[in-house]
Amino acid sequence: MAYETTDRERELLDRIEGYLRHAGLLALRPRIVPLTGDASDRRYFRAILSEGRTIVLAVHAGPIEFRTLPFANVEGLLRQIPLPVPAILGHSDAHGVVALQDLGDVTLQAHLGSAAASEHRALYRQAVQFIEWLQRRGAKLQSDRYLPYLLAFDVERLTWELNFFVRHFLEAYRGALLTSPERQTLDAAWLEIAGQLASEPRVLCHRDYHSRNLMLSEGHLYVIDFQDARLGPDTYDLASLLRDSYVDFTEDEVDDLIAYFLALKGETHPVQFRTRFDLMALQRNLKALGTFGHQTTARGNPVYIQYMPRTLSYVRSALAKYPRFERLRACLATHLEELR
Repeated sequence: MAYETTDRERELLDRIEGYLRHAGLLALRPRIVPLTGDASDRRYFRAILSEGRTIVLAVHAGPIEFRTLPFANVEGLLRQIPLPVPAILGHSDAHGVVALQDLGDVTLQAHLGSAAASEHRALYRQAVQFIEWLQRRGAKLQSDRYLPYLLAFDVERLTWELNFFVRHFLEAYRGALLTSPERQTLDAAWLEIAGQLASEPRVLCHRDYHSRNLMLSEGHLYVIDFQDARLGPDTYDLASLLRDSYVDFTEDEVDDLIAYFLALKGETHPVQFRTRFDLMALQRNLKALGTFGHQTTARGNPVYIQYMPRTLSYVRSALAKYPRFERLRACLATHLEELR
């Protein structure tokens, strides 16, 4: 296996070689190429086999028990919907490796730079349609055998995510020193936001549905990174997609795609839905800022800094749109000039 490595990566490569031997692929003289990872502890590699075939290897932090992996459990559910997801080609528990269909390197985010406006619109309509399938068909498949139906965005989880923003973006990344009254203002706002979102009817949600988790392969759109799926509001995945930290949308595009989603659902209260959508988007974007701050300060990964301005712009727009959030906006603006 040809791959230049540092000492700290040797153990990963030893486990990859162990998997390839286990799978009978070493005879194909695989070349191993590291791939850009996500914000998880998994590492991804492409194995290029001598016959020209390629596979992707997801290497976990240590040994695994494949049958209990959330990824394997949710993959089985999504195939029944059916959503297009990468095929699982094999695994080795001892080596902590899962082999996956190689979908290439083109995320929806990357493709948008070269896509014509008509193709951009068609791809996003397809992505929105996937959400409707997930919700409608997912309701019919509900069973305790699938992990997503045992997890939900309740008040505790939604509040934890908002406090994650406070700890890792506001305090750790921006260095904010919050006063006691400011903390009380934030606590009250988080309770109101989390309470309203948690009270909405729950549907099956991908949980991280955005342009980096949608792949284009041979002209087809695929869904990846779905292992954290759970129940949540019907606005959750749509807010993730249309208030995406990685992509700019015009308001006309957002309005058109929301209208398309509502038509698919047969929803008859568009104004009410838009209010719920904006609230969900606010919570999602605050959580995203927390993740970006954590990656930067705790994990030494500065790549997400470039996506902070767009996300802050989304937060500012949502807070400014509704008078009920003026006190929250003023509190945050004391420490974040982007919200002034």
